Amino acid sequence: MMNCGLVTEKNEPVPLKSISVEVRVQDHVATVSSTLQYVNEEERPLEALFVFPLPADAAVCHFSAKIGEQEIVAEVQERKTARDRYDDAVSSGQQAFLLEESEESLDVFRLSVGCLSPGQNAAVTIIYVTELAVQADHSLRFCLPAVLNPRYTPAGSAAGIVSEISSGCGSVPYTLTLSVHVSSPKPISKLESSCTLDPLVFLHSDHTQATVNLSPGHMFDKDVELFVYYQDTHQPSAIVEAGVTTAPSGSLMRDPVVMISLYPEFPEEVMSLATQGEFVFVIDRSGSMECMMHQGNGAQKRIESAKDTLLLLLKSLPMGCYFNIYGFGSYFENFFPQSVEYNQDTMDQALKRVKEMRADLGGTEILKPLKDIYIQPCYSDHPRQLFIFTDGEFRNTKEVLDLVKHHAHSHRCFSFGIGEGASTALITGMAREGSGHAQFITGTDRMQPKVMQSLRFALQPAVVNISVDWTLPRGITVDTLSPPINVLFQGQRSLIYAQLKGKSSGGSEGTVTVKYSLKDQPVTNQLHFCLKPTEKTGLAIHRLGAQILIRSLEQEERLGNTENEHIEKIMKKLRKRIVKLSVQAGVSSVHTAFIAINKNSRQTVKGPLLQRRVKTQARRCAAPIRESQSGARLKEWILGSLPARRIIGHFDESMAARQASRVIEKRMKPAGKFSREFEKSDYCNLLEASKDTPDPPKDLLLQLVSLQKASGCWELDATLADVFGKTEDELTNQKPAQVDGSVWATLLALIWLYGCKIEQQVEWQFVAMKAASWIGSQKVGDLSQCVCVGNVLLGCHVTKETLRI
Repeated sequence: MMNCGLVTEKNEPVPLKSISVEVRVQDHVATVSSTLQYVNEEERPLEALFVFPLPADAAVCHFSAKIGEQEIVAEVQERKTARDRYDDAVSSGQQAFLLEESEESLDVFRLSVGCLSPGQNAAVTIIYVTELAVQADHSLRFCLPAVLNPRYTPAGSAAGIVSEISSGCGSVPYTLTLSVHVSSPKPISKLESSCTLDPLVFLHSDHTQATVNLSPGHMFDKDVELFVYYQDTHQPSAIVEAGVTTAPSGSLMRDPVVMISLYPEFPEEVMSLATQGEFVFVIDRSGSMECMMHQGNGAQKRIESAKDTLLLLLKSLPMGCYFNIYGFGSYFENFFPQSVEYNQDTMDQALKRVKEMRADLGGTEILKPLKDIYIQPCYSDHPRQLFIFTDGEFRNTKEVLDLVKHHAHSHRCFSFGIGEGASTALITGMAREGSGHAQFITGTDRMQPKVMQSLRFALQPAVVNISVDWTLPRGITVDTLSPPINVLFQGQRSLIYAQLKGKSSGGSEGTVTVKYSLKDQPVTNQLHFCLKPTEKTGLAIHRLGAQILIRSLEQEERLGNTENEHIEKIMKKLRKRIVKLSVQAGVSSVHTAFIAINKNSRQTVKGPLLQRRVKTQARRCAAPIRESQSGARLKEWILGSLPARRIIGHFDESMAARQASRVIEKRMKPAGKFSREFEKSDYCNLLEASKDTPDPPKDLLLQLVSLQKASGCWELDATLADVFGKTEDELTNQKPAQVDGSVWATLLALIWLYGCKIEQQVEWQFVAMKAASWIGSQKVGDLSQCVCVGNVLLGCHVTKETLRI
């Protein structure tokens, strides 16, 4: 059987042997240097193609190749020119290297390594800089993506680089070595990872510098995540970086660039005000959501984890808000024609349909449900909040982001990337363009706590009328590189990049002032910073600033694309500006590419070069099925077909998928075609497969949450008693005389949450707030005595003050 990912007729080994990565983290910016070792083990000259992921917000700023002792440093050139030069060089027998980003998705790159002689080695180095995202626990997340999923292409769409992605079936044949150096003005508390690390080594007694290495033997078959924890990381700060004296006068690279990090703190009296809204939950129901969350014990299917998360979300919504739920695949379904008011009846209707949800809607087409949501009229005084859950397999990423940006005035978008390989361009891009927040759920992460953290942001009052003012010494002006700030969240970082022009006639300090309104109350945040450049920052800040400006210009170009002659002239000027800025800053763009040619090498090429597709690790489901493309379509039809649903009902699809594969093998014709003439016995075989699946263990927290009413209360009955490990009689007999059954049941639920599930408080915080508010609205006698009795009954030690009633 042919190795997956190769494009040759022979089962030949791929030419990529190893990847070595060095990461330098300075405060919350990372500079990443990756060296890829290639070797041509063929008997003829070889061209290798490697399609791989990078973080969507990365600014690729260096590309070079070393052959023996000779190093060739690439130049950034206009894309067509670079491609022509590469083709000419390879066809004439010269060694050439081309690095270009996908036109469809910002997180996919293609590296072409041309004309390697037989037995020859080449070391290709790619350097990029990227911001580290702040997590809810104030850690900084660095991700080195390894997994590159096949991307779904809607009918009629064009696909460029990303069309070369193919599913892997087997481990990648190359390993990864990784070393990390962290430095910061703030002491480093700790560093955690999703992979096994060697012990952290501090280089100074003040813990401001440290190094750590990935443990040896790591196969690069999953994303590598690192979480850096600093002391007081949420404090506002500024970094001023000096420019390059040899750069053209007035250019971005010549002048200093400042990066401002803001952490707004909202007044408590404003944060305590209740916020209503319209909440629209958009769930990926494509076949890939049948994959497991991870490969360890106790893993759930992604769709099942999403359903549990929907349960928590629906129970956590405030009374009087509006909501709707969409599921999407090749087509979409919505629970209600338009968002409905949240009450007991609509919540029950939604939960019933959530239980019935399956990953059975085929492909991954998100544009249609988004367009349907955007044409719905908004409710006055109920800001629209989108929660989008997907494993992120789209080829039309930029089209999706442009649509979200076009409607950014009417909603906030919170996006969640599920599993290894979710598109960072899509997930972070939707949150950025939709003024929301992005989260990634990978490895053994639980989906629920991350989603509830985002719900906390969504329930914050919307910040409006944001303005940024600069106070600088005479002679200095500022050009802001970042798009205008249109969202601020309590305790979350916002970044501003700006170019400082001119010379100061006196004074070495600047001030940036951010003003905005919260619930009609004016708020002002101010930061004073030193204009003296920070030492040893390289050009990371310049390149990140240049990349942000380039992305803004690229989006402006896409949104203005039209056949109008006048507009086309404007677009041509815009493209020229993008190319000029990309070349000057030495960072990638959609209109440029890195090109390196070894002009000293020339060999006679007889016949076409052998072309090898270097395998990229692709996501694999828990029950991988090796079958032809036709067989894959057939399996999808079997598992999603209405006749199968009618006969089987709600079966376990991971077991059924394996049975479906056996049906496929039996029904496939020699030419690889298939027939849809299936017998009822085939479906019955699927039913039998589902009977062998053991029931998963009960999650007591979710069981308790599922019993809560929309108003926030619980009823005193046997199902609630079962959660506590008691009988209904035990709960009833201990009920104080002065309270009714619902108050007693709700009080017990609160005591149990705080006493037995405090480590999961982030998941049930809004459930508890509703319960406490509901009890507060009831007439309760001696509440302290009730809490004491409840503690004895449940074996807890919770105070009345803890319950916040």
